[in-house]
Amino acid sequence: MAFVLGTLVGPVLSAQLLPVALAPGDSLPLTCPTRMTRVTDPAHTVWTVRCKGQKVIGSPTPTPVATGTATVSPTGTASPTATATPSGTTSPSASPTSTAAPGSSVLVGAGDIANCSLTGDEETAKLLDGIPGTVFTAGDNVYADGTSAQFASCYDPSWGRHSARTRPAPGNHDYHTPGASGYFGYFGPNAGPAGLGYYAFDLGAWRVYSLNSEVISDAEITWLRADLAANPRSCIAAYWHHPRYATLDANGSHGSNAQVEPLWDAVADAGADLVLNGHSHHYERFAPNRGITEVVVGTGGTGLNGFASTILAGSQARNATAHGVLKLTLTASGFTGEFVPVAGQSFTDTFSGSC
Repeated sequence: MAFVLGTLVGPVLSAQLLPVALAPGDSLPLTCPTRMTRVTDPAHTVWTVRCKGQKVIGSPTPTPVATGTATVSPTGTASPTATATPSGTTSPSASPTSTAAPGSSVLVGAGDIANCSLTGDEETAKLLDGIPGTVFTAGDNVYADGTSAQFASCYDPSWGRHSARTRPAPGNHDYHTPGASGYFGYFGPNAGPAGLGYYAFDLGAWRVYSLNSEVISDAEITWLRADLAANPRSCIAAYWHHPRYATLDANGSHGSNAQVEPLWDAVADAGADLVLNGHSHHYERFAPNRGITEVVVGTGGTGLNGFASTILAGSQARNATAHGVLKLTLTASGFTGEFVPVAGQSFTDTFSGSC
């Protein structure tokens, strides 16, 4: 059995074919300091190659591999791919593997994720193992400082195995490293144009926006409003790190964030249906506000914080004891949502809406 390996190259994902001959049971010959080859299909028809900045050894001469994951099939087709938006900004296209009902797509994820001193991200990664679809992150991908070393040692062993289908957003901890260089270096083109931290992609009938709430610039708002105008949709979702509305946590340090009002206003003016956030280390869902159902899901794995005694008006469901992920099933006419807790936790939340 012969396979062809698709190599990721930047800045836009494309396939550079490198033949590697394999038999069932063989391992791909790689030189990698961390996260060796992972076989994703027991029949050996699909291989996932994980190797950051190293070499794939084969024939012809070994070729450098960009940060990321290449899913390899016998035809040599690599995923994901990249497309250009009508505004001319290159954005990664979604490559969902969802087995949801025909006509629907799955978006699943959380924020505030990996911490080498805790195991919560390993537990939430196990949930992702059983939920196909496109993965989102709502910022603070790795603690404490978003360095390249922390991404390699803390994020990669858990959520990293889903990096090929992940569409991330940055958070304030990612920017503890100047320019969030660890974040952009790790996620590569899946994080959108290098250095910006915002981009858009289509997921079924939905237009989805990953936005940068840590560095909000006039350029981001101008691009956002232009892309919303150029890509009108009945169904729109957006996610970024800092929530516009959130109940103050028990520490008094995380709550609502007025500085993200320009992002909120832009998507609300366009008729957005969903906004997803992290930053507050808990789960909280709000009643629709200007047509938007906002869900704070800072439950990806780092430590959780309780709520202050006064709950913010509009809060309909909340929990500060369970790690978990938010699973959204998106259709052409609406959405259903479910908070999926890690093993051993019982809290859940289900909701739905139309667009």
